[in-house]
Amino acid sequence: MIRIFLIGYMGAGKTTLGKALAHHLQIPFIDLDWYIEERFHQTVSDLFTQRGEAAFRELERAMLHEVAAFEDVIISTGGGTPCFFDNIAFMNREGQTVFLDVHPTVLFRRLRVAKQQRPILQGKQDEELKAFIAEALEKRAPFYTQAQYTFRADELEDRHQIKESIDRFCTLLDL
Repeated sequence: MIRIFLIGYMGAGKTTLGKALAHHLQIPFIDLDWYIEERFHQTVSDLFTQRGEAAFRELERAMLHEVAAFEDVIISTGGGTPCFFDNIAFMNREGQTVFLDVHPTVLFRRLRVAKQQRPILQGKQDEELKAFIAEALEKRAPFYTQAQYTFRADELEDRHQIKESIDRFCTLLDL
């Protein structure tokens, strides 16, 4: 049975690598944010705004527990998911956790072009965005580093890099 939780900061490539890995292993891929949106018929951003962070994190935790019951699955979590409650310990018990570690300059490059799709980043100038990423990574590092595996995910820019990353990932986890 395969149950892999991909964790890491936004822009780390959890969805990109997760989808490709699931396709390679011929198992389902679940993006926790998408799962929540489908279940509640609202965007994560709207749920967060309407309910507040505390209520959203409770909902996210419940949905994490729900998807963790699935077998043979790759699950991409939200960037903050491992940082609340006992979520990282829970994921470590229920499956294999992999922290997608990406250099801050790569995250900046990826997030800079995706600012419009991420409300929390909108309106940030380059230096503000760099500082925001650095501060968030520092706060989240104690949680991210509790993952069972760390995987460098700086190179996910094209099909060749994704294929090489899948090969390295499968070797790391002995899949």
